[in-house]
Amino acid sequence: MKAAVFREHDKDPEKVVKIEDIDIPKIKPNEVLIKVEAAAYNYNDLWAIWGSPIKVPMPHISGTDISGTVEDVGEEVTSVKRGDRVVSHGNLSCRICNLCTSGREYDCEKRQVWGFQTGPLWGGYCQYAHLPEVNVTKIADNVSYESAAAISMVGMTSWHMLVDRARIKPGQTVLIMGGTSGVGMAGIQIAKLYDCAVIATAGNKQKMDKCIELGADHVVNHREEDWYRKVREITNKKGVDIVFEHIGKTVFPQEVSLLKMGGTLVSTGATTGYDSTIDLRYLFFRGINLVGATQGTKAELEDVLFWTSKQKIKPLINAVLPFSEMVKGHVMMAHGDQLGKTITTPQRM
Repeated sequence: MKAAVFREHDKDPEKVVKIEDIDIPKIKPNEVLIKVEAAAYNYNDLWAIWGSPIKVPMPHISGTDISGTVEDVGEEVTSVKRGDRVVSHGNLSCRICNLCTSGREYDCEKRQVWGFQTGPLWGGYCQYAHLPEVNVTKIADNVSYESAAAISMVGMTSWHMLVDRARIKPGQTVLIMGGTSGVGMAGIQIAKLYDCAVIATAGNKQKMDKCIELGADHVVNHREEDWYRKVREITNKKGVDIVFEHIGKTVFPQEVSLLKMGGTLVSTGATTGYDSTIDLRYLFFRGINLVGATQGTKAELEDVLFWTSKQKIKPLINAVLPFSEMVKGHVMMAHGDQLGKTITTPQRM
């Protein structure tokens, strides 16, 4: 089969990621073999290629979010069968520890992100991928392979951030940072599902317009120095109930200042840097909540897929690339040239 493989780290994906011929994997009794129809890009693909912040097993196949058709099942598999349309749940956990069995599989000490930390040669950018039965879930017939791959991780992560961690309630005011990113586009739509007022941010007019199309009530340019003042004006100086954060250092102090009394900032990333500062007076005088989130549960993935099948959550797809040109997706992501999720199609060269 064809697979996108790299055997060394480099800042330039085009130098190291190559399409190679490798063997179709042999599945274990508890595993499923998937004919991969669509695979979505994530920022952890770049981290793997760069070898930073962690080294990954080599040779390496990236790719965490895939969808496709079940090609074969192990003898212990009972929940899916050959021919089923499925999507990956990329959070590999032990499923037996206290954290897993209490519904916190994302906090499992043995947790690995499939296609990022796994290997050698175990990820989704290939024509046939294998996963444990517990890490696949079925998709409705009216959800395309591209849509399923595009929404799987970012939708699950956004649902976990807003519903589980921030405890979103109808009628709240929610600030969605980076509204046309993968998590951002899902965050806007989830907040609107809860009938919230949504203020989104984006870095240029095209992206700002797209935020409005996705359902945001207001949008500001977070590249402008006074962006947070504009948010404050929109709220009549009352601030926001929830900040949906994944940008990091360059905006974090301002985000904290925008929270209402008892408001919540939920963070799942820091693409502009980790070493931020905050004014601690906001923390104790306003009683704000600063919470973190990473990935989510399989049940949360299924919630997102349900609403996707009902057309209430619509993935924003930037481009669909043939597999022979898949490295272009890495380059686009590195340059920030995305409006939503980019997809590659391993069965189409």
